[in-house]
Amino acid sequence: MPGGRLTQQERQQIALGLADGLAYAEIARRLDRPTSTVTREVMRNGGPTSYRADLAHRATERRTQRRRPTAPRGPEVLPQAYGRDADAVREYQEVFTTVMMASGMPTMMSRVLACLVITDTGSLTAAELVQRLQVSPASVSKAITFLEGQGMVRRERDERRRERYVVDDDIMYRSMMASAQAIAHIVGIAQQGVGVLGPGTPAGARLENIARFLDFVSESTARAAEQARAVLHTKPEPSASAPEEEAGPGQAPAMSTKRE
Repeated sequence: MPGGRLTQQERQQIALGLADGLAYAEIARRLDRPTSTVTREVMRNGGPTSYRADLAHRATERRTQRRRPTAPRGPEVLPQAYGRDADAVREYQEVFTTVMMASGMPTMMSRVLACLVITDTGSLTAAELVQRLQVSPASVSKAITFLEGQGMVRRERDERRRERYVVDDDIMYRSMMASAQAIAHIVGIAQQGVGVLGPGTPAGARLENIARFLDFVSESTARAAEQARAVLHTKPEPSASAPEEEAGPGQAPAMSTKRE
């Protein structure tokens, strides 16, 4: 399997594959590259609908030129549990981060969220995030404040009174509910505009339709999140072939989470 940076010819093949409606996995198979490499390449350069090989290639060259020749600072590679491949985990973390960025989340917030989500405990201190991501404490603090405002992270104190940042099973539920509330706020503003501009005017009618549409979306989102919330707390049955983490000193063996 080839390694190193994508060539311009490979980027052109990616663009052609996207134009033909091929999945990332199929494009990667044709290039003999990991699917994550293709996913990251596309998401970093405009997404599947805006990807252009020439622009992506030039952007990569600019990023390479900006890098210092000294040893780069990057996310720390930590020992992995459950027999995981450390390189595969790091690559997946980069893909997760890139997809979050493509959805509109700022870079540092995406990096912090990805780091928390792929952690088995689902919680890290500020110092641990700084160490793992090799960023400043101020950057972590700003990212946590943003994510907390989106309902995606909560704070708690551990036994040593250290503040920990936590993502749990309800992370997506809280995020969806926060989104529904934000949409509901827009509905109220749109309805206010109808009163100001007049319901019989073209602008007023436009705002009224926007309000009706978003009101339906907000209610549907909140209702669906409530109905599906139980899914977030469903524990999968352990596979007979799934690797088990070896218990360390003073650590009890893993217990089954199956509910009676």
